[in-house]
Amino acid sequence: MKLHNYFRSSASFRVRIALELKGLRYEYIPVHIARGDHKKEAYAALSADTLVPLLEVDGEKLSQSMAIIEYLDEKHPAPALLPADALGRARVRALAQSIACEIHPINNLRVLKYLTRELKVDEEAKNAWYRHWCREGLEAFERQLDRLPASTYCYGETPTLADCCLVPQIFNAKRFNVNLEGLNRTMAAFDACMALPAFQKAQPSACPDNEP
Repeated sequence: MKLHNYFRSSASFRVRIALELKGLRYEYIPVHIARGDHKKEAYAALSADTLVPLLEVDGEKLSQSMAIIEYLDEKHPAPALLPADALGRARVRALAQSIACEIHPINNLRVLKYLTRELKVDEEAKNAWYRHWCREGLEAFERQLDRLPASTYCYGETPTLADCCLVPQIFNAKRFNVNLEGLNRTMAAFDACMALPAFQKAQPSACPDNEP
């Protein structure tokens, strides 16, 4: 397997976590999206949407982190990243999508660049934008957790797809100095995840293309 990704991309981070949790070996191929390498001809020839991550596996090219993780979960079912029951899977997918579909899209790199380059928003206003939408999304995430039974991770006693999404989002939130106070269950799940070697190995500082 080859994973085309960027150390700071939260979507890439999700897939790295899943690969580490499942103990799957892969070739790490950096794509520097902050520099625009994903838009160059060589990468565009591989990726139709010119986004990261992109997983090359079994002669196929898979895009979109959520689809990649579910593919990996189906092909390598242990340890499972989705519960065995339909209701549990719906709960976990809802948590994961609260981050991947609600928080991340309006705060990712290309949106932030558009705010500054095209709309001429200054750095302070751009960061205020990020902090507002991230905090609002995490508060909604916390409310969802509060309605679920007590658990070590987001859902249950083993990491799931929801944790694969949560951890990268909290990393980014910390980079932008988002207020994380009062998110008790959210941060407890984050801390539990970061105690595991799989999450430590997948984090940005452990990546070969990591930079300050």
